[in-house]
Amino acid sequence: MPADGVAEWVSETLLRAGAPLHNPDHAHLIDADVAYLWAAVENVRQMRRVVGQCEEVMIRAGGWQRARQEQQLCEWFGRVPAFLITLDAHYARECSDLEWCALVEHELYHIGQRLDDYGAPAFTKDGMPKLGIRGHDVEEFVGIVRRYGVAGGAGDTAKLVAAAQRAPEVGHVDIARACGTCILRAA
Repeated sequence: MPADGVAEWVSETLLRAGAPLHNPDHAHLIDADVAYLWAAVENVRQMRRVVGQCEEVMIRAGGWQRARQEQQLCEWFGRVPAFLITLDAHYARECSDLEWCALVEHELYHIGQRLDDYGAPAFTKDGMPKLGIRGHDVEEFVGIVRRYGVAGGAGDTAKLVAAAQRAPEVGHVDIARACGTCILRAA
């Protein structure tokens, strides 16, 4: 079901310049067409609870299936949005404010601005940012850790930060002694 009020909250809290939790990392999303849904059914993937999912809306069906999917989106949102963020309603009810903000921003980080052939941000003919889905990357983790730390819902990100703060378990010398190519180079 549509997550009424979430789009407005995101805009007024995270996207708008001067917003209480404004994040300039999301500047390309100010005019993005993003809709939000509540999921009342638990989603587990690879033995992990999924509490949010961002997707670019691409209806890969034809005929009646396509029409039915478009009709459903139009009934919910008055349009077929470009992006859809689905949030676990049960998690949203039980998580802290900090975890909620981190979840929403995590999903927003998945909507990235495409790059042109020269590596610069790409724009449409109308001057709008060209957007697409990006996977998990270092920038996203850095942004979440910078803003929310590694506590709470950070999960594996917290483990990554802790591992980075420790001395390596295996050093370059250990690898050189065990690697056939390195041993040949030393000979």
